[in-house]
Amino acid sequence: MNQQGVRWTAEQVLALAPDATSRKAGSKLGAAGPWSGAGSDGSGAVWGLCKGSGSRPYQTIVDTTGPAFKCSCPSRKFPCKHALGLLLLWAGGEEPVRDGEVPDWAGEWLAGRRKRAAEKQERDAGGGPSAKTGDPEAARRRAERRASRITAGATELEQRLTDLLRGGLASAGQSGYGLWEETAARMVDAQAPGLAGRVRELGSLPGSGPGWPVRLLEECALVHLLDRAWLDIGRLPEPLATTVRTRVGLTAPADGPPVRDDWLVLAQYDTTDGKVTARRIWLHGRETGRTALLLSFGAGGRAPQLALPAGLMLDAELVPYGGAGQLRADLGEQFGAPVPIKAPPPGGSTADALAAYGAALREDPWLDSWPVTLAGVVPVPGDAGWRLADADGRSALPVARAALSRPGLWKLAALSGGGPVTVFGEFGHRGFVPLAAWSDQTPDETPETITLT
Repeated sequence: MNQQGVRWTAEQVLALAPDATSRKAGSKLGAAGPWSGAGSDGSGAVWGLCKGSGSRPYQTIVDTTGPAFKCSCPSRKFPCKHALGLLLLWAGGEEPVRDGEVPDWAGEWLAGRRKRAAEKQERDAGGGPSAKTGDPEAARRRAERRASRITAGATELEQRLTDLLRGGLASAGQSGYGLWEETAARMVDAQAPGLAGRVRELGSLPGSGPGWPVRLLEECALVHLLDRAWLDIGRLPEPLATTVRTRVGLTAPADGPPVRDDWLVLAQYDTTDGKVTARRIWLHGRETGRTALLLSFGAGGRAPQLALPAGLMLDAELVPYGGAGQLRADLGEQFGAPVPIKAPPPGGSTADALAAYGAALREDPWLDSWPVTLAGVVPVPGDAGWRLADADGRSALPVARAALSRPGLWKLAALSGGGPVTVFGEFGHRGFVPLAAWSDQTPDETPETITLT
């Protein structure tokens, strides 16, 4: 892949912004006025000096092969507004970001970053000492103690569910959220954060609108199934057992064989629980046909550092995690700078999406949604909500309620103009959440990816 000089679009740059405030501030810095000494090279580096409120300009450097960002400003956001402004300036054309030699202040950071990447690659290949060493016997004892605490927590949660069903679901609406939060705290004490999250979800359902008892019963059944799976984990097939461990909150490193491909970056979006921001990045392998999920996290108000603009393609290795039907992977070595995608991922019908989600549920019963690409569908607004209908009108998927308030739906309608489009998103029992789309009416070597998040 020798297309490192290809510049991104403004939409791809703004997709990296950690929040709307950064997007607005970065857009203001996307003009030449505050910048000096800006440049780029053929290996993915972009740099520049941005005039700020002080006497010294901010030194901003971006490695687009990451991408990774470095700025001398005090912002805790990644990327900061200066990095976004620099990338917008670069995306606008050769002027005023010309190709040239990396200055010393930028070259030092780049050299250090690439040296660390090379050392990590050497360690992963077995050529150097592991960064994490320890006593295997001590690790085994710690794992056993934690498993014992989780078992005690799961047993206690089973009793809580039994009491709820014995007293009737109506009692859940009278006891308030405090009892659920206390139970969730007990699961945290038991070192089972996955169970704690599901308990908090249970606590949010009573009184949440028409039909809440049905939703509460469904979620109770899933929590009960997870409890029983953990308590009988020794009898499960290993892929399913790995999934159960992950669902209760036991993390394991990515240890699958690396998969190299041209990975299409389909979507990136953030969610937060008030303490930790989680970033989800969906990729699709052009040759392997695999779909993969990259997860990164930022705590204490910080945005996650991993950021990949939708609509680009990476020649890279991914290291998958284990588990039944698991899609999660870690980003490994990259073999060049990202370039624009050549075509959207292949898609199917709405019936294909239903079949794919059903098959995934057989592998992981606690799965909320599954990534699917719909080809040749038409967005249809209506009084009962939006739908994505097959072009022949025979079948349609409802758009999830959580996505109805997003402006992305109107972007999708504008892209469609009443005609078929290709849409990527997450489909589950709550409906379809559109994340990215491509027009079927303007075939092009580098189709524009419209982000809908």
